[in-house]
Amino acid sequence: MSRCAASFLDASRTAALDNRPPLTISDGIMPSSPSPTPKKKRRLTVTVLAVLALFLLPIAVRAALFAAGDGPRSWRDADWSSIGSLPAASAHPPARLLVLSGRTGGWKGVVAVHSWIVLKTDGAPSWTRYDVVGWGRPVRINGWAPDGRWFGHPPMVVADLSGEAAARLIPRVEAAVKRYTWANAGDYRAWPGPNSNTFVAHVLRAVPELATTLPANAVGRDFRPGAYVGASDSGTGVEASVYGVLGVKAGWVEGVEVNLLGLVVGLDLRRPALKLPGIGRVGLPPVPPASPASPASPADP
Repeated sequence: MSRCAASFLDASRTAALDNRPPLTISDGIMPSSPSPTPKKKRRLTVTVLAVLALFLLPIAVRAALFAAGDGPRSWRDADWSSIGSLPAASAHPPARLLVLSGRTGGWKGVVAVHSWIVLKTDGAPSWTRYDVVGWGRPVRINGWAPDGRWFGHPPMVVADLSGEAAARLIPRVEAAVKRYTWANAGDYRAWPGPNSNTFVAHVLRAVPELATTLPANAVGRDFRPGAYVGASDSGTGVEASVYGVLGVKAGWVEGVEVNLLGLVVGLDLRRPALKLPGIGRVGLPPVPPASPASPASPADP
């Protein structure tokens, strides 16, 4: 066969191969994955919108309420006085230990609360309050009334122990306060932490017998310096988190929670309630409210 004829046959074979039909399953090779059907696309879209609604709609509601309200816009205009929920320490000799939480001020209050710890040892003549703030040295002692309003907002009781149970735990609480890592000027960060809620969460981890968790809108409570996988704060469940901005949690005390950028959606199973960003909880309170004090015996500062 001449060289010219051989070249012509090779060119013909190449052209035939280039024009061959695509391979099918019968040829022994799987075809590429089909594109999602319109039904699957709609389902995915609905799921994404539902997740966004759970995280963003409550915040939008809180923002609208704040914008329409007449609450204080500056700390100078806010009421920081006692709400009168605690008696004078001298009128309540037994030891007592509380965790309180109140909505912060300004637009930050749309998404976050501030948390603190109040205690008194057996027979103590006064209450002791521990907070962390964002100016100067973060850890403050007795900066405000133990049951004082925070930025004009009355506090919610998150935990309340009295008598022998409180007396047993108070030394460990005070030891945890002293061990708080971010206690130097400049350590505080409003988001993702460490902030006031990080501080209280640190104490709750050190004293899991308190058997409580901070509200869903206690932004910064889940902050840790890095990734974490292990027991939840109360020791009754498990948790996986990255810097407190992305995580999941499930436990008897914590319930079921999903954290996205510090915003938490979840369900409290122990004391039935829905946990929502900005709002906190919708359902039963975490504990019954503290007994009101008589007007003649307000809480000591």
